[in-house]
Amino acid sequence: MSTSDGSATVRAATAEGEEAAGSGRDAIVRAARRAFTLRPYAEVTLRGIAAAAGVSPSLIVKRFGSKEALFNTVADFGAAADALFAAPPSRLGRHLVLTMVELRERFGGDPLLRVVFSLGIEDERTLLRARFREQVTDRLAATLEGPDAALRAELIAGQLLGLGATLSLHRPDGAGAHTGADRLADLYAPGLQRLVDGA
Repeated sequence: MSTSDGSATVRAATAEGEEAAGSGRDAIVRAARRAFTLRPYAEVTLRGIAAAAGVSPSLIVKRFGSKEALFNTVADFGAAADALFAAPPSRLGRHLVLTMVELRERFGGDPLLRVVFSLGIEDERTLLRARFREQVTDRLAATLEGPDAALRAELIAGQLLGLGATLSLHRPDGAGAHTGADRLADLYAPGLQRLVDGA
């Protein structure tokens, strides 16, 4: 076997091992979210994201194609919105809190906060905010009954961002980090539910 053939075999085995070890797509997206949130787009590299995710840069190219495509994936709030809004209005407040906590634990970070803390250039921030409005705030407003649906949806989104910011700010040793999801929901959900109900 030639050296080049051996290198190709090692690269292929490495990529397969990365996927088998569960360090594929989810780890890349988590690392990309952190990178695009903390640094301007121009300063983010696929090599840096790969190092943070524990994968090879070639796996990122294989999965996403380019840095731009990866950024567009990170700028998508649709999956988080699907999970957050998967409850009837009468139970939505509690569901929102429990789901936020679950998504934070599952993905190792807040699914919404990047819209607030992105340091990218204006075009990138504008894209994130437009996606957030379309996929989260406007989608929620369309499901709310009664007056001021758009305003209530914005206030609910703000409350969710506030919950995420509070849990992030006080981790790992804050009271929230040592409080179960049900207790957080007991305390936080009634205010959200009042906004859902429009009462």
